[in-house]
Amino acid sequence: MHIQDAKQRFFWLTISIVLNSAFNALTVATNMGSAVWTASAVNLSHWVTHSTDPAIASQALGIVLTVYGVIVALLDMLLIGRFDLSRLVRNILFVIPFSYLVQFIVPFWSNVIGIKYLHGDFSHPWQLLLLMTINMIGLFGVGAAVSLYQRANLIMHPNDDLSYIIRFRYLKGLATASQMLSYIPPITIMIICFVANQHQLWAVNFGTVWAFLTQGWVQGWSDKHFIPSLKHHFKTRA
Repeated sequence: MHIQDAKQRFFWLTISIVLNSAFNALTVATNMGSAVWTASAVNLSHWVTHSTDPAIASQALGIVLTVYGVIVALLDMLLIGRFDLSRLVRNILFVIPFSYLVQFIVPFWSNVIGIKYLHGDFSHPWQLLLLMTINMIGLFGVGAAVSLYQRANLIMHPNDDLSYIIRFRYLKGLATASQMLSYIPPITIMIICFVANQHQLWAVNFGTVWAFLTQGWVQGWSDKHFIPSLKHHFKTRA
């Protein structure tokens, strides 16, 4: 790897971790539906804390996202057919800052920026419309950030590495199909949480369906149009 290429990839990796954390936190703050993996983790947080209070559950979100990520990283090892310690370590190096950044940024969006004040009985239609718009912006940002660090391909969140493995090892580069297949584990977890949490779901709303249908497309679009000078380096992670 050339030094200049390595610097460029590391720079965009750093930017993508911050963007991904911030935009995931934004979708949690709107409560209009998070990306599928994040929504799954939010419901796990409620389950493990035995609480219906989002403020209490959010205190466990960082550790839940971290443990969740480690488990998925081990699943990735199964899919590539070998135990790759270097890849596992790189996945975990991504998980830890990402997980706790999400936990710490949610209160910023909710309390400092004031998104929590848009919640309520939606007596004004613009409240709901604004929340939905903010949520879609957040989900688009998540997809674009994932595209960045998949192309940088230095370290990657295990959830997105799962999609990446399916995409390039099994589906000949098809972004949308690989993204939908990778959603099977978190959707299964959400179903289990729905039963365990007395038929309640959190962070599952319009945005979750929107993310399920569009995230693969957003990543494919971002590959070509968002920092197009950054190309995929999947051969270095075969």
